Amino acid sequence: MRHKSLLPWLCLAYMGLSWGLSFSMAKLAADTGAHPFVIAFWQTSLSSLILFGICHIRGRKFSITRHSIPTYLALALLGSAIPGVAFYYSAAKVPAGVLSLTVSLIPALTYAIALAIKSETLEARRLLGLMLGFSAICLVILPDTSLPTKGMTFWVLLACFSSLSYASENIFLAERPLDDIGPLRLSCGMNLFAALLLLPLAGSIGEINAPFEGTAVLPLSILGLSLISVTAYTLFIFSVRQFGAIFASQVGYVVTLCGLLWGIVLFNEVHSPWIWSAFVVMMIGLFFVKPRSDQIEDQKS
Repeated sequence: MRHKSLLPWLCLAYMGLSWGLSFSMAKLAADTGAHPFVIAFWQTSLSSLILFGICHIRGRKFSITRHSIPTYLALALLGSAIPGVAFYYSAAKVPAGVLSLTVSLIPALTYAIALAIKSETLEARRLLGLMLGFSAICLVILPDTSLPTKGMTFWVLLACFSSLSYASENIFLAERPLDDIGPLRLSCGMNLFAALLLLPLAGSIGEINAPFEGTAVLPLSILGLSLISVTAYTLFIFSVRQFGAIFASQVGYVVTLCGLLWGIVLFNEVHSPWIWSAFVVMMIGLFFVKPRSDQIEDQKS
């Protein structure tokens, strides 16, 4: 019985550690000088191949139909190609720990979009969480001594744009019928279509073979990002189904904290008091913006 009680926490720890590491892995890849189009193309290509293999092993045949193409295409743009390229541009300019803070905006931005399209009702508690999330970003970009250089402000905002794109993906998934595609096949199709969209862009700059040239840092970083994307996402879906959405949502806290800690360990990052204040405010905001358990139960019924 003890190993069963530990399983949810082991899953949470793996997701937090691996997703938190992805910010540093992205920075390692971007610091090689590889173009963001190239990094995003190879990461999505490798992810789609891994997911295709998993689907095949599990007997869940991946297919592309006339009805699934719009879904795959929308997710490829909102959940992979656009935010991935923007994120890799930012990763070369911004500390990994700060990148982890911007990704924590996704729940707040998802709620903001849901309010705008009237798929969610105004709720004081969650509105407070939304305001705290934006306040945390203000603590990052407004004070002169918050970031190592003031020139990083634009790149932080670009990373926030990635979070906005991911939030739009969340809304799309919530609003559109998925015709029983399934999370693994959905992720496989998303990455495959993103790779196809990115291929001409990566090819046009003449650096598409960059992972096969020079040091092993770039290919290993891309491999690590792909493995993290596939395993952590799959484990997240498993956690939602086995342990509940409320428990699984706690991963946001662990990811942000681990993102900060991995940046310190791997890059010796030193953050200003403003950044740590932003971290605290963001964590409080995450607590308020997440749905209550009774709301999730209502959605299930």
